[in-house]
Amino acid sequence: MAASEPPVPEVLRLADIDLEAARALLAEYGLELVEVEPGAPIPGSYWGDDEAGVIGHRVYARADTPVHSLLHEACHLIVLPPERRALVHTDATDSVIEEDATCYLQILLADRLPGVGRARLMQDMDAWGYTFRLGSAQAWFEHDAEDARAFLVERGRLPAQA
Repeated sequence: MAASEPPVPEVLRLADIDLEAARALLAEYGLELVEVEPGAPIPGSYWGDDEAGVIGHRVYARADTPVHSLLHEACHLIVLPPERRALVHTDATDSVIEEDATCYLQILLADRLPGVGRARLMQDMDAWGYTFRLGSAQAWFEHDAEDARAFLVERGRLPAQA
């Protein structure tokens, strides 16, 4: 008998949340959420499959796109200066600190989506396979993300409630 692959833990999907709340959150940052038809390829997706994509100021997602993916790709655009954001197609970062700031910001913004919140988002990040030196998104966020927070403060991107 062939060994079966372990089941993939369930994560929140775009279909599980208030789409208009997600659209409004992205719009606050000058981003447009573009819905992709079920089964269609997602434009600008770095990972492919059901993962969100980015092109310029647009974030592309399907109903089966994980919420953490939607927020992650949107946050990549949020942390960028406008002149760099306009040039983005698929791969939005060129540094570790931008990646870290993106992860930090997506955790904060999860609190702005009804039914999501930072605890669930960090759980989903761990389930998907984000890796952090301290072993989990929560441990990183609480004990090892000072540089990411400082980057967001420096760029004026730290939300007021953070």
